Amino acid sequence: MNATPTNPPDGAADPGRAPGAFEIALNPLGFADPLRWLAAGWRDFLRCPGIGLFYGGCFMVMGWALLKMYERAPAYVMALSAGFLLMGPFMCLGLYRASQRLEAGERPDFGDSLLAWDTRTGTLAIFGFVLLVLEMLWGRATLVIFAVSFDGMPDLKGSLLALLDPENIGFIAAWTVVGALFAGLIYSISVVSIPMILHRQTDAITAGLTSLRLVLTQTGVMLWWGFLIALIVTLAMLPWFAGLLIAGPVIGHASWHAYRAAVA
Repeated sequence: MNATPTNPPDGAADPGRAPGAFEIALNPLGFADPLRWLAAGWRDFLRCPGIGLFYGGCFMVMGWALLKMYERAPAYVMALSAGFLLMGPFMCLGLYRASQRLEAGERPDFGDSLLAWDTRTGTLAIFGFVLLVLEMLWGRATLVIFAVSFDGMPDLKGSLLALLDPENIGFIAAWTVVGALFAGLIYSISVVSIPMILHRQTDAITAGLTSLRLVLTQTGVMLWWGFLIALIVTLAMLPWFAGLLIAGPVIGHASWHAYRAAVA
């Protein structure tokens, strides 16, 4: 006798398909959780320091290259320096894979971390392209603000002085608002997206919307997490980006733990 097929109850996801962005459960978070993620990231870094130092070195060298390339265009330096660090979730893919291996009780492998993108190339490429477009728009918007605020483009030192000059309050306000808008958007759609794409068979839209849901539903904790990342990265950048050698991989590992704690 054949069993009669049953449909899933209303509101339940069909077990035969991947859940949509609004069907993925999110865990409740507390303000102490980001500190736990950083502690877990530090432990992962100590367990595979060679992998961490490699990626940290890449962050540091990229910072030097960016500064050198745009030393004559401070508007791009100030936008893209922050932007390149906001693309950290994409560039930390190898660190996510290392933390994933450690979580599974396996030994991380350097070659495996380098090829972490291999199984999700298409999805990661789509998401990376979206971030790249946002970075370009941010850079262009910042350049326009500089152009309409000054008679000619100032050098890097002049740009920094302009940010500290109370007479340039209009420029400071516009630059801050535009930067906050793009930074908030990039952070919201990427804070857990890349580790989610690596860990689950999901598409870029679902991952981005899930990340956005997390920020919108647990705004306080995620703002606190974003503030901690920004503070650590800023301090790490001060000694000629040298602090990124350690701070970069620790935040990368911690971001994996943030994803695992937030997304059920």
